[in-house]
Amino acid sequence: MRRTEALRSLVRETRLEPGQLIYPLFVCPGEGVRKAIGSMPGVFNLSVDEAVKEAEEAAQLGLGGLLLFGLPESKDEQGSGAYDDAGIVQTALRALKQTSAAKKLVLIADVCLCEYTSHGHCGMIAETTYGHEIENDSSIELLGRAAVSLAEAGADVVAPSDMMDGRVGAIREALDENGLEQTPILSYASKFASAFYGPFREAADSAPQFGDRKSYQMDGANVREAMREIEQDLGEGADMILMKPAMPYLDVVRAARDRFDVPMGAYQVSGEYSMLHAAFERGWLEPERAMLESLVGIRRAGADFIVTYFAKDAGRVL
Repeated sequence: MRRTEALRSLVRETRLEPGQLIYPLFVCPGEGVRKAIGSMPGVFNLSVDEAVKEAEEAAQLGLGGLLLFGLPESKDEQGSGAYDDAGIVQTALRALKQTSAAKKLVLIADVCLCEYTSHGHCGMIAETTYGHEIENDSSIELLGRAAVSLAEAGADVVAPSDMMDGRVGAIREALDENGLEQTPILSYASKFASAFYGPFREAADSAPQFGDRKSYQMDGANVREAMREIEQDLGEGADMILMKPAMPYLDVVRAARDRFDVPMGAYQVSGEYSMLHAAFERGWLEPERAMLESLVGIRRAGADFIVTYFAKDAGRVL
């Protein structure tokens, strides 16, 4: 049953299609901006007009959607750019909604404060006797405001990635109170404190200015805790869940797939992408085969869709 490609295709258990791929975009101020990200070959910071071009190409390739991140002109301690109706992602969403591509793509808006705070953390900071600590409850109020602002600007789905406790419930309540009951929530339900985020922090200019995120992102050793986090988010109103990172946590993806009957995605994060590209550039791996194999592995583990910087490249091959 492996003798020919036709036979192999006939009995193939796991399928990979362009419509299962979500392409992340980093949107920045300006016009005609296409700034290369040094640690992520082929990925750029894009002004809104350039982001529109990317969306049109993504639609032509049959990709499933876009995940938008923002680089604001300025930052402050409250991360106000995240919930500013004139913010960079809100502006991009309104522009994208005017295109024909928007009818073919799901527009997902990341909901977090780290790209917008001067300190680079995903929530508000308090000074305590233990040093800097995250103020969970005041943070989720701001996340709710951000989700409403993004949904009103045109986001089809809002995706909280901050890992504050109770943020899904707060976002669901805020959306419903503002007449946005139909807006789904894609929760980063198990987001681990990982070394594989490094290149993203260059792309989004979101590295913490002090400390780290281990007090609110998950310990990479804990799979049972991940199941509790997912269950909590679903109980608060999440419609879909997202696992992050993908490759080092395929067992978590599999465990979640076996336990929860909801749409589920996995994020092939920047470090996974950059690591493979480093091997491609040295001739150590065959790019097309390794790219597709990495994505099929994530699908086989149980992800219904994949957020990946390979989305366009894979879409062309597929």
